[in-house]
Amino acid sequence: MTITPSLFEAYLKCPTKCFLRWLGETSAGNECADFDRDQQASYETEGIKRLTQTLATNACVAGDSIALTGKSAKWRVAIGPVARAGDLESTIEAIEQVPAESQGKQGQLIPIRFIRTNTLTRDDRMLVAFDAFVLSEMLGCASKFAKIIHGDENATLKLKAGSLSSEVRKQIGKIRALVSADSPPELILNRHCAVCEFQSRCRQKAIETDDLSLLANMSKQERKQYNSKGILTVRQLSFAFRPRRRPKHLREKREKYHHSLKALAIRENRIHIVGRPELTITGTPIFFDVESVPDRNFHYLIGMRIVKNDCCVQHSFWADTQQEEGKIWREFLQVCAEIKDPVLIHYGGYEAAFLKRMRERYPTDNPTLLEKLIKESVNVLAFIYGQVYFPTHSNSLKDIAGFLGFSWPERDATGVRSIIWRHEWEESMESETQQKLRAYNLADCEALELLAKVLWGLSCPEESPGKPQNGNPVFVTASLSSGFSHPDWRKFEGALPELDRINEAAQWDYQRDRIYLRTKEYSRRRVKKRQTGGSSIERVDKVINSPECPVCPKCLGASRKKTRKVSYQLQELVFGRSSVKRRTVKQDFQEFWCKTCKDTFGLDERFHANTKFGWNFVSLYFYLVFDVGIQERRVARMFERLFDVSISTGGGSCLKTRIARYYDQTVQKILARITAGHLVQADETKARKRGSAGYVWVFTNSREVVYLYSESREADTASRVLKGFRGVLISDFYAAYDSFECPQQKCLIHLLRDMNNDVLAHPYDEELKLLVHDFASLLNPMIETIDRHGLKRRFLNKHLKSVDRFYKDLSLRENCSECALQLKRRFEKNRDKLFTFLRHNGVPWNNNNAEHAIKAYARSRVMFQGAPSAKSMSEYLVLLSICETCRFRGIDFLDFLRSGERDVEAFAKSKRPKPADTY
Repeated sequence: MTITPSLFEAYLKCPTKCFLRWLGETSAGNECADFDRDQQASYETEGIKRLTQTLATNACVAGDSIALTGKSAKWRVAIGPVARAGDLESTIEAIEQVPAESQGKQGQLIPIRFIRTNTLTRDDRMLVAFDAFVLSEMLGCASKFAKIIHGDENATLKLKAGSLSSEVRKQIGKIRALVSADSPPELILNRHCAVCEFQSRCRQKAIETDDLSLLANMSKQERKQYNSKGILTVRQLSFAFRPRRRPKHLREKREKYHHSLKALAIRENRIHIVGRPELTITGTPIFFDVESVPDRNFHYLIGMRIVKNDCCVQHSFWADTQQEEGKIWREFLQVCAEIKDPVLIHYGGYEAAFLKRMRERYPTDNPTLLEKLIKESVNVLAFIYGQVYFPTHSNSLKDIAGFLGFSWPERDATGVRSIIWRHEWEESMESETQQKLRAYNLADCEALELLAKVLWGLSCPEESPGKPQNGNPVFVTASLSSGFSHPDWRKFEGALPELDRINEAAQWDYQRDRIYLRTKEYSRRRVKKRQTGGSSIERVDKVINSPECPVCPKCLGASRKKTRKVSYQLQELVFGRSSVKRRTVKQDFQEFWCKTCKDTFGLDERFHANTKFGWNFVSLYFYLVFDVGIQERRVARMFERLFDVSISTGGGSCLKTRIARYYDQTVQKILARITAGHLVQADETKARKRGSAGYVWVFTNSREVVYLYSESREADTASRVLKGFRGVLISDFYAAYDSFECPQQKCLIHLLRDMNNDVLAHPYDEELKLLVHDFASLLNPMIETIDRHGLKRRFLNKHLKSVDRFYKDLSLRENCSECALQLKRRFEKNRDKLFTFLRHNGVPWNNNNAEHAIKAYARSRVMFQGAPSAKSMSEYLVLLSICETCRFRGIDFLDFLRSGERDVEAFAKSKRPKPADTY
């Protein structure tokens, strides 16, 4: 086998093309491929002719048998020499010999390649680098430079061939593996197919096998993911579509593109729409299309189709030369200026880029009009994408309009062929070719108008999307935002209007408010709402004189100066052995004056707020909310029914503010004990907040928990809490934790879940399965040791050798699949953070405590009445921190609240006497 530039170039475009060329497959012919080949050959001939004309007769040699050596020769340029090295062979178009700078040094041989295009691609550079590589292999010394002469101006690009040699060597190795394989490569259609001589053959094969590459919008990575799941055909993919209910925060955003829904539309041969697409155009629509020669950045034809009052006016602006481009642009703007409220409608982003390019290239006298045209222009392709799925393999205008029944004057008209027609016109100047281009351009505008009318029909609410419109196939709505989670609770959709009326009459609210209310017996049986709570307190059951405390809490100095007496009349609860009763209590306090601090004191901090509820009352209220898990509004209804006390929503917020302020120091003490220990487990989750989303961070050990609120997920909150911490941090794989300098243990449960999901998503990936199996085999003996001896370093140290062997084998593993390679990189990146628990005492290998705390917060989110503010969220988290800490330590949350104690540690160490009542 000999690898030539033809095979090398083919492999860069498509492995299948390279394989077919190596087999000597006869092509079915392609007008675009033939045109490109002829133009390239003509440009190469002209380029060599120009190159040799500038040289003396003895300075230029030609022929494939020219001796190429590292020694200096008399010729300056060699035309068509052949370089051979092993199985590599290249007929180099031209070689320039650069003499050595000084005597004793070798000269340089610089290969030259002629490329007809003005814009060079990476494939062009790789092709000349292949020439330089073969030449270097033959001579045994590196060819440092190569040249490309390209474009209409014969520009010269000198590039460093050595920088591409490693990539060339890699591609050559792939070609060798390709042609020596027992089976042909996987057939994949790509963009190069339009100018490939095997286009018809490969497309026919893809249609026969229903290959996924028929879907033009699917990327290579997405196709590999589907293949790893066992989905190999478009039909198989069509059965993978499942309508999903979108989260509330995403319902206003644009739906993503679903390849499975596109496949479903093809299988059923019907248009599918997502949501309610509305194509609204306020003004006079102008459908326009631009034809150009992209390589020269020259726009030579602008077509317009103006629709007004069911009448169509067409304009076609033609430029013979590049100098006339500005002329047709001004004519285009002049027509737009004569139209009232013009709205440009185009298909794809090329026309939008054309408008901006012309604005910079040719300044206009009416910039306001141009800015309006650009701002209000409508890209129909952007409207279709993700919302309307036509039963076509691509979203090109040719495919969609063809499905809708439109036909072009020329059967095989495409954008690539229009470039060929333009070149033919420039050579012949025949009016027939020009008319062919004009007709093709205006047909694009007409096809766009047809498509827009179909989309307007979808937007009209009075027309059902389930019926044919304008003779087109049936439209089917694929709703991705159904709000019904239970299959039996779907909205009733009557086939006839009479059925809808009967169904509405059977609704529960309708019967209660409009039917039963008119029945006298029902009215007499209605239970009157109980009158509660609003009256003032009439009788005091108990008067409590709180003991005087003359010691100032700030300076700890004693004061004998009494000021006034303060009384609170409270609704309080009395806890008996098996009962709870409401009583009216009057609480009296004596205030003192501190000369040093210039402040009054003597009141119990629990009663500083202007409230009518006692401490036992508040304690029971928040015990039911946080520990029992009853919604606040339901607790208020319980108190209203059982204790004849009314608590409004605002009253409940005031109670929460009062108790959260009292226990704020308690949370700070808990957090200080957590960060002073040898272990911190951290996690975060999104919080529902008024206005925008926030985040709740949790920091815990095995005995205490603290929740903190943050406006963002950035590491500022964690950095503030963990400042100075030198223990072990256990967390998930969120990148923000990597910035901390303390030792870290990543949660292996998170890693195992991710690996399990990857295996389930790619059931045919054997490399991934083997890697996951090896990691599980490494971890299982560690779990057995922990079950037997606990988290003790002296028993876990023995597994460090197994970890080293695992990573040594990992470095030698050659992974073929993308998922296995990603997992390998993840292992290597977190090597120092996956097995930290083997080197420390009492460090778990998972983040279960933090996850358990996060679940407690998630369960309690239902207690919120609407979306809370940031202040309300912070107050709520103070009480939740204390409740979960009490639960971790086996302390009764209600007893702790009733005691009035602020230190959980002190309350746990005490003998836990019966909580003192407020009287």
